[in-house]
Amino acid sequence: MSETRNCQNCKSEFVIDPEDFKFYEKISVPPPTFCPKCRLQRRLATFNIFNLYQRKCDLCKSDMVSNFPKDSPYTIYCQKCWWSDKWNYLDYGQEYDFSRPFFEQWDELLHKTPLIGLSNDHTTNVNSEYNNFSGYLKNCYLLFHADMDENSSYGFYLNHTNDTLDSSIMISDELCYDSMHSYKCSRCVGSRSQVVNSIDCVFLMDSFNCQNCLASANLRNKKYHIFNKPYTKEEYFQEIKKWDLGSYKTYKEIQRLAEDHWKTLPPKPNFDDFSTNSTGSHVFQSKNCKECYQVDGVEDSKFLLMLYAPPVKDCYDVSSWGNNISLFYDCCNCGENASGLKFCYGSGINLYDAEYCYQSLGGSNQFGCVSGRKGDYIIFNKRYEKDEYEKLRAKIIQHMNEMPYVDKKGRVYKYGEFFPVELSPYAYNETIASNFFPTSKAEVEEQGYRWREPEPRKHDTTMKAEDLPDHIKDAPDSILNEAIKCQKCERGFRIIPMELKFLRERNLPLPRECPFCRIEEKFNQWVKNLRLIPRVCDKCGANFETKYTKEEALVVYCKKCYQQEFV
Repeated sequence: MSETRNCQNCKSEFVIDPEDFKFYEKISVPPPTFCPKCRLQRRLATFNIFNLYQRKCDLCKSDMVSNFPKDSPYTIYCQKCWWSDKWNYLDYGQEYDFSRPFFEQWDELLHKTPLIGLSNDHTTNVNSEYNNFSGYLKNCYLLFHADMDENSSYGFYLNHTNDTLDSSIMISDELCYDSMHSYKCSRCVGSRSQVVNSIDCVFLMDSFNCQNCLASANLRNKKYHIFNKPYTKEEYFQEIKKWDLGSYKTYKEIQRLAEDHWKTLPPKPNFDDFSTNSTGSHVFQSKNCKECYQVDGVEDSKFLLMLYAPPVKDCYDVSSWGNNISLFYDCCNCGENASGLKFCYGSGINLYDAEYCYQSLGGSNQFGCVSGRKGDYIIFNKRYEKDEYEKLRAKIIQHMNEMPYVDKKGRVYKYGEFFPVELSPYAYNETIASNFFPTSKAEVEEQGYRWREPEPRKHDTTMKAEDLPDHIKDAPDSILNEAIKCQKCERGFRIIPMELKFLRERNLPLPRECPFCRIEEKFNQWVKNLRLIPRVCDKCGANFETKYTKEEALVVYCKKCYQQEFV
C-alpha cells in the first residue's frame, strides 16, 4: 500500500506508491528521503549545460572553451586530452577510509581526477568542437544536449537534425529555422508548440501533416492556409508575396501577427501522442510512464526528464540522455547501451552496474569512480578482484549508513542518496536547476550551496545590432568580420559562414541577439511548457491539466473536445 513520508529537504509530504517500493526492492536501494521535486532539483544542480568559459587545458596547456571557469578547483582537460591515452584514471585510485564519510572521500577524488572540459563524445564528433553534451555531430556549432546532427547551429535538445539553425527541441528535422517542438519537418520557419510532418510552413502551431501554410494553428492535413483561411495554390503564392521574410522588420511583424492569431484559437491541451497509461507532459510513444516530462520511447518508468533516445525501460528519477538504458535510478546525463546505473552523473556508454560514478564510461561493477574508462570491479578508481570488490562494496554501503555525510543544513546522506548539492562542481546559478527552480543568491547561500557572480562581459564590438541591414540581400560578405553588440545582453557575437549561407539561401534576416540569448529564450520557454496547470474545459466543463494559464490561453479544451474539434 502507499506510504506518505516527509521530505528531509523541503519538509513537505510525498507519497511512495506500491509500484515504487517494488522498483526499489528490485534494484536493492532504500526508499528516497527527498520528494520527487527535490530529487530533481538536486540532480539538476550538477548539470551546467550553457555556461561556458575561456581557460587552459591542465594537461596540454592549450586554450580551450569549458563549462568550468579558469579558477575552478578541479583538474580540467580539453576534449582531445581527456579522450586520449596520455593519462590513466587508475593512477588516481585511493583506498577507502572507514574513518570518514563516503561523500567526503569521493569529493577528494573528484577534485584530483581529470574531468572533461566540455561533455562531448569527442570520438564521434566531426568538425564540431564547440558544443556541449553532444555526440555524433558533424559540422555543428553551439548545440547543447544534441546527438546525431549535421550542419546545424545554435540550439538545445536536437536529435537527427540536418541544416537547422536557431531551433530547439527538434527531432528528425531539416532546413528549419527559429523553431521549437518540431518532429519530422522540412523547410519550416518559426514553428511553435508541436508541428509534425510538415513542409514549407511559416509560423505554424499545433499542426500535423501540413504544406505551404502561414501563421496558422490546429491544422491537420492542410495546404495553402494563411491565418487558418484556405486559399487556392495560385492565390496562396500570390498572397505570401506580401511577406518578404528576408526583412527583419517584416519577419518580426508576421511573427507578432501569427502569435496574436494563435491566441484566438484553443491550443492543443496535452502533449502525449501515441502514449498510453502515462502522465506528465510531452510524453511521446511511451507506455506506463508516470510523472515524465519531455521523453520519447519510454516504458514502465517514473520521474524522468529529457530522454529522447529510446529505448528506455524500467527507470526512475533519470534526467537527460537515454539511448538504450534500463534499470537506472537517480541519475543525471547518463546513457547509451547501459544498465544498472544508480546515483551517477555523466556516465554510461556500455557501462553496467555502476554506482556513484562521475563521468565514467564503459566497464561494469564500479563504485564511486571518477572519469573511469572501461574496467571491472573498481572502487574509488582502484581495481579489485571480484570477491574482494563485492565484500568491500557491501562494507562501504554499511559504512555509509552508519557514518552518513551530513551537509551544512543537516541533511543526511546515507546510501541511496544522489550527490549532495554542496559538493557539485558548479555553483547553483551555473546549472539548469536555476531555470527549473529559480532561487535568489541569499536563498542559495542560506541552503549551503555556492553562487557564482557573473563574469563582466568585456567584448570589443564593431557595430550595434540595430545598425545591421534590415534585409539579408543587403548583408555584405564583410559582415563575417564584424563583432556585433547583442541588443539584449550587449555581449559581442559574430555571424559565422554557415549561418550567413543558410540565411541567404532561405531568405531570412540577420539576428539581432547573440546565440546565447536566442537559445536561452527558447530554453526558458521549454521549461515553462513542461508545467501542468489545473483548468476546466471551456466546452464540456471537465477538469484537466494543461501548460496554459488563463492569461496565455483564454479558451482551452480538454483532450477529448480538442480532438473532436480539430483532429
